[in-house]
Amino acid sequence: MTVGAPLPITIATRADRFLRACRREAVDMTPVWFMRQAGRSLPEYRAVRARASLLEITRDATLCAEVTLQPVDRLGVDAAILFADITSPLPGMGVPLEIRDGVGPVIDPPLRTSADIAALRPLDTSEAVGPLLDAIRLVRAACPVPLIGFAGAPFTLASYLVEGRSSRDAARLLGLMREEPAAFRQLMDRLADATVAYLTAQVAAGVQAVQLFDSWVGILSPFDYERMVLPVMRGLFERLAPLGVPTIHFGTGTGGLLPLMASAGGDVMGVDWRIALGSAWTQLPGRAVQGNLDPSVLLGPWPRIEEQARWVLAQAGGRGGHVFNLGHGVLPATSPDDLRRLVELVHEASAR
Repeated sequence: MTVGAPLPITIATRADRFLRACRREAVDMTPVWFMRQAGRSLPEYRAVRARASLLEITRDATLCAEVTLQPVDRLGVDAAILFADITSPLPGMGVPLEIRDGVGPVIDPPLRTSADIAALRPLDTSEAVGPLLDAIRLVRAACPVPLIGFAGAPFTLASYLVEGRSSRDAARLLGLMREEPAAFRQLMDRLADATVAYLTAQVAAGVQAVQLFDSWVGILSPFDYERMVLPVMRGLFERLAPLGVPTIHFGTGTGGLLPLMASAGGDVMGVDWRIALGSAWTQLPGRAVQGNLDPSVLLGPWPRIEEQARWVLAQAGGRGGHVFNLGHGVLPATSPDDLRRLVELVHEASAR
């Protein structure tokens, strides 16, 4: 190159547009991926499930890699996400875990006392999630797009641990938080330590971004979030920063918590469908934003899907740092053909 000549302009491609958008760099078109893109909406996944349970898939590196890769070519998405459950590391902490069809994670017995919390073991990732880490290496060797790792955020994991299963009001956990705040904080700290260890191991194995799912934190008031969750989450993101990969902070029902969640951390803030993307973005200055089509819209018909997808893109307004996604996971009855068509629509409509 001639001395003094201008540097060549880097053009984003499918191989890097997701990561560039996470860093709010220029992209050729808006990147797209879907939460739960690998799962029950795909017939090839259902074929795998006919012979293996979800836990069996996550404990078989080859099978886990296969399922993780299934949507990449079929849907044309710009990122893959590791196939696992947010509760996957809990058995490594001494927690009895079962995943029941139609119910989700079940923990029996649940944690109910300070002694139960104190008995949690530190997470040994090589022992607890070794096959998942091997799956990451297999995916990276074959995947044409970046691979996202993920974990459940401490409050959401605590909800499963204390309630024993999915709970929309988390009454027992909230009781623990208010009646025994020291025990609640001990549980949150233990889970934060495990989450950092888990995500650190995923990055070492090869994931190129990580997402924190705080699926149940939306039940909290801003008062409780700021005092009981924010300090833990801020510390967690500070400990993830040296990993050097983009971090995505996502919660559901959290429109009223977005500024507080943003102050906790995350290079990208994921938002659900209950708030207009443009309204969310005004509360998140300086951040990339991920979202946020209502997953139920994908049940059809196509004109309604297209109408709302274009509305989300209009809310983004061509700003840098938008990652198109749903406001939560793909529903099982969603047509893979419509998911593919949606990816193509977003790409075409946003091409620079």
